[in-house]
Amino acid sequence: MRQEPVLLSRDAEGLFWMARYLERVENLARLIDVSQSFESPGYEAEAWFALIRINADEKPYAKLVSESGFDGVDPDAVKRSYLLDHNNPTGIPYNLEMARTCARTLRPLISTEMWRQINVFHRVIQNITTADLEGDRLSRLCMRIKDNVQAHTGITEGTLYRDQGWQFYQLGRVIERADQTTRLLDIKYHQLLPREGEAKRVADLTQWNAVLRAAAGYHAFKRLSRAAFSPEDVVGFLLRDPSFPRSVMLCIRRVEQHLDDLRRHHNLSGTNEAIERAEFLREFLTDRSTRHIIDAGLHQYLDQIQIHLMELAGSIGRSFFRDWRPEAAA
Repeated sequence: MRQEPVLLSRDAEGLFWMARYLERVENLARLIDVSQSFESPGYEAEAWFALIRINADEKPYAKLVSESGFDGVDPDAVKRSYLLDHNNPTGIPYNLEMARTCARTLRPLISTEMWRQINVFHRVIQNITTADLEGDRLSRLCMRIKDNVQAHTGITEGTLYRDQGWQFYQLGRVIERADQTTRLLDIKYHQLLPREGEAKRVADLTQWNAVLRAAAGYHAFKRLSRAAFSPEDVVGFLLRDPSFPRSVMLCIRRVEQHLDDLRRHHNLSGTNEAIERAEFLREFLTDRSTRHIIDAGLHQYLDQIQIHLMELAGSIGRSFFRDWRPEAAA
C-alpha cells in the first residue's frame, strides 16, 4: 500500500513562502518594466512614485530622500531601491535571498535542478550594476529576471513531487500572483495623464496596452476584445477572466482546487476557514459590474481584494504553519 509522505509544518511553510517570494520577484520586474514604459516627458517622477505607492513604501522612501538630500522623487533612487538594495523588504534582491533561504532549508524535498537554478538566478541578481538600470538595459534586465523565474517555474513543474508540499507551493504562488495582478492594475490608477482631449485618450490607451503587456496578457486580451477596447474591458479581463493565468478569478479558483485536494486527497483537516474565505472572495469578484467598480473607485476595490487575500493567506497560515508571520498579514 502506498504511504503518504510526512510533511512537516515548517516545510509546508517554507514551500508556501518560497513560491510567494519568487512570484513576487517576477512581478516586481513586471512593475518596474511598466513603470519605465509610463515615463513620458514631464511625468517621469509620477511614473516611479506610483511604484512606491502601490508597494506602500512611502515612509522608507521618504527616509531615503531625507538622507540623500534629494528634494522630490528621484527615478534613479527608486530603481536602485528595488534592484540594488539588499535590505529593502519589497526589493528584488531581498525577496530572492529569502526564496533561496527557504530553498536551502528544503533541500531534502526539492529537486537538485530547482536548487541549482535558484543559485544561478541568485548570482544574476548579485551581479546587477547601476549601469544595468539605464535606458533599454533596464528593460533587458527585467526580461532576464522574468525569464529566470519562469525557468524556475518550469523546472518545478517538471521535478517537484506531487504530495502535500506541491499543494502548499502552488497555494503560495497563486495567492501572490493574484495580489500582484491587483498591484499592476493599481499602478495604472496612480498614473497621472495629460488632462485634455486626444492627448489624454492616446496616452490612456497606450498605458492600458502597457499594463496588458506587463501582465503577459496582451495577445490573450486581443483574442477576446473589440478593436476599440475600453479601460473597463482591461479591468474585467485582469480581474475576472476565467482562462487567463494571471487573472485574480483564475487564481482564486486554483486556491479552492488546491485546498480541496489537501482536504480530500491528503486528508488534512483545517481547510474549512480558508475555503470559505476563497469562496467569499470569488463571489466578491463577481457581485458588481466592472463599470460600477470603476465608477465607485477602482483603487479602493483593489485595496479590498488585497485585504481579502491577506486574510485568506492568514487562514492557511494559522491552520497549517507553526507561527504565521505577523508581518505577512499586516
